[in-house]
Amino acid sequence: MESILSTSITVPLGRAEVFDFFANAENLGRVTPPELSFRIDSPTPVPMAEGTLIDYTIRLHGVPMRWRTRIAAWEPPDVFVDEQLKGPYAQWVHTHRLTEVPGGVRIDDTVRYALPLWPLSAVVHPLVRRQLRRIFTFRQETVASLLLGARAHLATIAPVRFS
Repeated sequence: MESILSTSITVPLGRAEVFDFFANAENLGRVTPPELSFRIDSPTPVPMAEGTLIDYTIRLHGVPMRWRTRIAAWEPPDVFVDEQLKGPYAQWVHTHRLTEVPGGVRIDDTVRYALPLWPLSAVVHPLVRRQLRRIFTFRQETVASLLLGARAHLATIAPVRFS
């Protein structure tokens, strides 16, 4: 069964500057909670473009999980999409969309995901949602801090939503 996670943050910066931040794959580790021990396994720097493959490892409760994602769409400075080719989800498609708004840019994240072994995985889905909410809340706060520094309070952060 597919679920959708969505969230957004608005920052008082230009779209190109914000897109450049996300175009640097190494920043993915910076916006991932430290307890996940995120590590890029692909040679760095990773040249971002449609079709780019990125291998990385995270640790969840000490258990290593290897992921491989492919950049499915790359349209600077508006949107890019990464999709899991190998990893813990039956489906993971993450769309990053940047939209100019009065006073800055809105960063929208939409993740379409499905857990493996449905309906058996329905038992753990509430735990997965709680973990994803924590990860994306951390991500938003850290993006604001990294992009704005002492001005992070100027960011408008929307809560993580599921549907």
